[in-house]
Amino acid sequence: MAPTVRESVREFCRAAGMTIVFGNPGSTEVRMFRDWPEDFRYVLGLQESTAVAMAAGHALGTGRAALVSLHSAVGVGHALGSVFNAFRDRVPLVLVAGQQSRSLLPTRPFLGADDPARFPEPYVKYTRQPERAADVPAAFAEAHRLAMAHPRGPVFLSVPEDDWDRPARPVAPRTVHSGHTADPEALAELARALDASARPALVVGPGVDDEGAYHEVAELAERTRAAVWISPLSGRSGFDERHPLFQGFLPPVPDRLSGTLAPYDLVLALGAPLFTYHLASGDPDAPPLPEGTALHHLDCDPAQAAWLPVGTSLVTTLRPAVRALNGQVRKADRAAPPPRPAPPAARAGDTASAELLLDLLRERLPDGAVLVEEAPSHREILHARLPLSGPGRFLTTGSGGLGWGLPLAIGRALAERDAPPGPEGAARVVCLLGDGSALYAVQALWTAVRHRAPVTFVLLDNGGYSAVRGLGARIGVPEVPGTAIGGIDFAALAASFGCPGRSVERAVELPGALDRALGLGPDEGPALLHVPVLADDTPPYGTGGE
Repeated sequence: MAPTVRESVREFCRAAGMTIVFGNPGSTEVRMFRDWPEDFRYVLGLQESTAVAMAAGHALGTGRAALVSLHSAVGVGHALGSVFNAFRDRVPLVLVAGQQSRSLLPTRPFLGADDPARFPEPYVKYTRQPERAADVPAAFAEAHRLAMAHPRGPVFLSVPEDDWDRPARPVAPRTVHSGHTADPEALAELARALDASARPALVVGPGVDDEGAYHEVAELAERTRAAVWISPLSGRSGFDERHPLFQGFLPPVPDRLSGTLAPYDLVLALGAPLFTYHLASGDPDAPPLPEGTALHHLDCDPAQAAWLPVGTSLVTTLRPAVRALNGQVRKADRAAPPPRPAPPAARAGDTASAELLLDLLRERLPDGAVLVEEAPSHREILHARLPLSGPGRFLTTGSGGLGWGLPLAIGRALAERDAPPGPEGAARVVCLLGDGSALYAVQALWTAVRHRAPVTFVLLDNGGYSAVRGLGARIGVPEVPGTAIGGIDFAALAASFGCPGRSVERAVELPGALDRALGLGPDEGPALLHVPVLADDTPPYGTGGE
């Protein structure tokens, strides 16, 4: 007998390394799970957005596309916030949504999706509901190849539920070497511009970490003695933040970003959406960079190169391009920029502050640990007080959608646990959360417990959406409704899902509590440390210029 769609798709998934399925099952997916094979694992998320975020964490940890099963129209709708984050952060995901039986589609059936291929647009690279059941395996293979091609990202397939039992020939796996290298003469011209520059700066974006160009970029910085900044609101850290050339994170405010880059005559942005703004500020008609600052931009995404308002863009994958630059740029003898100053040590009061917690975490964060962050109120002081080094060690949302960090950390921890152990064993993932962020996806703790994910959650509770209150103060709205949260026992809430939780009310207890929470072994599963901190509604990104 000819194999079924289900059998042919599973055969392809084995070849592609996608034998873990993240999802939340519904009636239109049941036939997909018939005769569930022993070599496949299902990771249940209690809501579709958390399933997508966990899959994203796993994909970032393994470097392979992750497979997500979504339920028809409603499940896709629930998932779209995380799909948006995955698209902006270039995370390769294969999203497969159930659809009602083909014979019922003309009658607009219960749980049927109208025009399903358009539903997740524009935040997927590829979207399709195949015309015939026999076309499903080939569409699956095409979607996977596009998900993994640079710039990587999520892809979407809608599969009518009766397709899984119908015959379809298997699709032979094949290799597609994606990517492109900039024109050699264009790279040579850039090398000459770097040699001639008096005050160069590199802006490192998430593409450096995503494309594995961390070490090549470090060599380029040292050869040119350039000041190094990380792009505004980057979801990754692609440069050693303890390096003497590192200057900090660029502000996502037009006049402040322009002013920060004003001292440099040449700025080279690497895998960076340089002009990522969060707030309008200054003269809206002012140029994005000051006169006398030339911009060069390397990125694998032609769309990114197309919308930049100024500068010269080279569409290229980063690692071969930066390697070529390192072979052409002269070793500079210009003076290196002064290192950025360290903030003063936080003072310990009776109640813990975010500054104190981050100082303590800096002293205790294990070597090789991965830090996942979703604490918008504290992001600026985190970058100032907790410098990180090493590729792949920092993950956050580069697009601002809350509810991403907690499940992302779980998926990243599962990838860490499943990877071949290093000389010191699997590293524990540390997830730094705000109270508001945690409540978007707290049910993901259940999944962390069931799969014994090696992740420690450190939850900073400032009693509400302090980042929103700070933005209100910045633009003259001192009272923003709906920003107060209180009365939640996060330790008890974690325990109700089976995750050990502890609240630390006094600053003097914090060092010991952190030692215990961070000292758990990779086989001891998740833990949550709830730390009430002093509220701080200071406007973000500085003040002035409005």
